[in-house]
This record gives sequence, structure tokens and C-alpha cells, in this order.
Amino acid sequence: MDDLKRLMEQLRSQRPVPWDQLPDFALYMDQVLSYMDRQVIRFDEDDGLTAAMVNNYTKNGLLPRAVGKKYSRDHLAYLTAICVLKRVMSARDIDLLFQEELVGRSSVAEGYEAFRDSLDNALAMTADEMASYADGADLADATIHFALMSYAAGVASSRYVTLLRQRKEAAGEATHPHGKDKSKKELK
Repeated sequence: MDDLKRLMEQLRSQRPVPWDQLPDFALYMDQVLSYMDRQVIRFDEDDGLTAAMVNNYTKNGLLPRAVGKKYSRDHLAYLTAICVLKRVMSARDIDLLFQEELVGRSSVAEGYEAFRDSLDNALAMTADEMASYADGADLADATIHFALMSYAAGVASSRYVTLLRQRKEAAGEATHPHGKDKSKKELK
């Protein structure tokens, strides 16, 4: 089926751009929304990023505030991760990951590149898995297979998040739903 072949090709080739290829000048909201369409794999017009979403991410502390209505590379990096992760995680869990990942990193750029590497591996593995279902002969089997893969990965991810949260609490660090963590603010 052409749709499946196209999806496999996208999974093998479409990636967020490297840090040094993100625009090095500030963008206005409409430019950000247009740019983000190229950063993630989308099939439907309904699943794109909107200005309301960006404002909510900012309000909830997932995304640093714009500077004079302009968004930088850091913003694009955060938004790329948010757009990918929001399909499988809550905002609260994404915030926890941002807090944890950025603490040990020297910069947002380093965290973004680590995220890109993990995403690349996940997309390539999924494309490889799709190869055995590429003919589209049994869409129901393929659907069940990928739904169960998603379920299993979701269970594992959920457990890792729980362990992360427990570790932070045991260390006496506050975990909270709005990303007001000092370490994150220092990286802005």
C-alpha cells in the first residue's frame, strides 16, 4: 500500500533538524507554527501545533516565555520534544523529564541532540518492524501488533516515570506539575 510505504519512508528519513540547523534568529508565533510542521511527522491537519497550545505550554511551565513575542532555538527545541512526547505522555510527566534531562546537561542544545538520537532510534526500529507488514495484506494484524508494541512501551515508560519521581522525592527534590524548577530556569 502506498500509504504504508510513504509512512515507512517518513519514519526512516524525516527527523527534526540538528541544533545547528535550527534558525539562529528569533521567530514570531506564526513562523514557529509553520516551522514545527517540518519538525515532526504529521498526517492530519488536525494534529498540528497551534498558538493556543504554545501559550498553554508556556503557562504550565513546559516552555520558557517568549522574549518580546519572539521564539529562539531553545523554544524550538522544547517544542519539538513536546510535540513528539505529548502523544504518549502527560504534561506533568514531560515536565519531569525536562527537569531531569536538563539538570545533567550543559545546555539545551545538548539535551536536544540527545532527544534527537533517541527519536532517531525509535523511528528506525518502527520502520524496520513495519517492513514485515508493508504489503498491507492484513491491516488488522498490523494494527494489533503496533497497538501492543505501543502498550508495552507505554507500560515501561510509565514505570520509568514513576521511578524517576520516586528518586527525586527520596532526594528531597520537589516534583510539581508546572515546571517551576530552579535548574530549568537556570538554562533559559
